[in-house]
Amino acid sequence: MTTQFSLPKWYDLHTHFRQDDTVLATVKDHVAMGCVGALAMPNTKPPVGKVFEGDDVSDYKSVEQYRAEIIAASNGAFKEVIVPLYITKDTTHEMIEKGAKAGVLKACKYYPPHGTTGAEFGAPINYFMENGVLAAMQDNGVTLCIHGEEHGLSPEQYFGRGENAEELFYQDKMPRLLDAFPKLRMVGEHLTTRVGVDFILAAPDHVKATVTPQHLIYTVGHLIQGLKYHLYCLPVVKFDEDRRALQQAVIAHDNTKFFAGTDSAPHTTKTTPCGCAAGCYTGGIAPQLYAQAFELAGLDLSDKAAQDAFIRFMVTIGQDYYNLPASDETITLIKEKEDVQPLKIGEQTIIPLPLGMETDLPWRLR
Repeated sequence: MTTQFSLPKWYDLHTHFRQDDTVLATVKDHVAMGCVGALAMPNTKPPVGKVFEGDDVSDYKSVEQYRAEIIAASNGAFKEVIVPLYITKDTTHEMIEKGAKAGVLKACKYYPPHGTTGAEFGAPINYFMENGVLAAMQDNGVTLCIHGEEHGLSPEQYFGRGENAEELFYQDKMPRLLDAFPKLRMVGEHLTTRVGVDFILAAPDHVKATVTPQHLIYTVGHLIQGLKYHLYCLPVVKFDEDRRALQQAVIAHDNTKFFAGTDSAPHTTKTTPCGCAAGCYTGGIAPQLYAQAFELAGLDLSDKAAQDAFIRFMVTIGQDYYNLPASDETITLIKEKEDVQPLKIGEQTIIPLPLGMETDLPWRLR
């Protein structure tokens, strides 16, 4: 008998919809894979760097504007959308307080300067520790979503056998953040290392992490063997011991810390004269990929206990953390091959991760 099971519709709590026509196409893909909402990252063009449309802060897009745009693109399918404020040198503690008290601002996003796509507006984390922005977030219950990599490193420090940018951040900056702001809600986004897993497990309950499908399925060996550039994302996939630590964290029967955030990132052109665009596109197929990852980690998803662990990771933990309304609708995963197709946006094409890796997707949605 073919394995199948149902789960409630879910929230992708770290994704990218971009802007213009891409928003309509990528939101539609998320609706198709059972999402009832999302946390949509703010590294758009221009970035989401102010809370309200009337704020006198440069030429940024606003949280309220981008949120309304995404909800409209969902055609009523999304129950809730969280748009984090991109914290820049223009961000003030007054902006945080005003946005939080108005109920518009739920989260902010920290990007290491020049650390990933659209991260050129970021500033070192110390800047926000000292200028009152993080203090205002702590005081107003606003979550800090962290791209947890150190910046300004030598190539040897950035990705080496003994250390890398994420490990250095979680060994230095995250403990300092927790010491300075012990009640600040924090989510370590797209975790990739055993060091990061260990920190999140030891931290207080209001400190959690998202994990992507690609970091649960692949290692750096998959990336460089044949140069599978559709797997290139930031933080880059790591080593087998890191993948095993992530797998064990998400499948644990007592997991309360790690939840689904795909970091799905649409790029119509992956290779450019400036290098490879960072991001894997998993819109439309993320539950199937996560099911594949849970099987790879050793769980039999025909078993009720394994299904419960999957639902905790996919649905419950993140939904509860952000106090989002639960859905009474379900989706069903079936252990059969999915026919994955490129996403067409006008004359442009976005390649989903399985096509880029030239692999089958062993689960499909009904």
